[in-house]
Amino acid sequence: MENYLIYVGVAIATILLPGPAVMLTLNNSIQRGILKSLAGILGIALAILLVAIISATSLGIVLASSAIAFNIIKIVGAAYLIYLGIKMFRSEATNNDLFKEQEGSFFKCFMEGFLVSVSNPKAVIFFMSIFPQFIDLTQEYTPQFILLAVTFSFLVIVIHTIYAVSASFAKSKLSSQKGSSLLNKISGGVFVSFGVGLAASSK
Repeated sequence: MENYLIYVGVAIATILLPGPAVMLTLNNSIQRGILKSLAGILGIALAILLVAIISATSLGIVLASSAIAFNIIKIVGAAYLIYLGIKMFRSEATNNDLFKEQEGSFFKCFMEGFLVSVSNPKAVIFFMSIFPQFIDLTQEYTPQFILLAVTFSFLVIVIHTIYAVSASFAKSKLSSQKGSSLLNKISGGVFVSFGVGLAASSK
């Protein structure tokens, strides 16, 4: 593929944009610690890879063409984002000694990341629209598709890890009870906003 580097640039720009997955990574890093944040990042990356695979199958075509299927997944995804937002908003502030690093298992963090990404039907539409732009039809399809999908997932891990490490440096400033409470409310509000926006959106 001659335009592979262009694809990498598009992927990086897309992943860098603030969204539910980025917010979850930042929140996990600050409130649960860098290791549990990495578990969430792996969940996000695996979900992205799964969505990319779905976009290359007949199921992707169904989701792209069926308003009913699209709306069902959209509503489920929106409901989950709103649920996470309310849960964060209502979380009690903690003091510095108990700063939430013990809350949530690695598996729970992984599943939260996975569900946030896999429940967004627009990701399927995105991959179905972008992949054809970078696949050479004169060459074998499968190796090109695998390269594009794996590259995107790998970049998700790299960029989200950078986000997580950067957020961890701000942890000391947010470790007070007041700072923790404010972070909970901001994060919760953002997730609810994402959920409402997803529910109100169209294809």
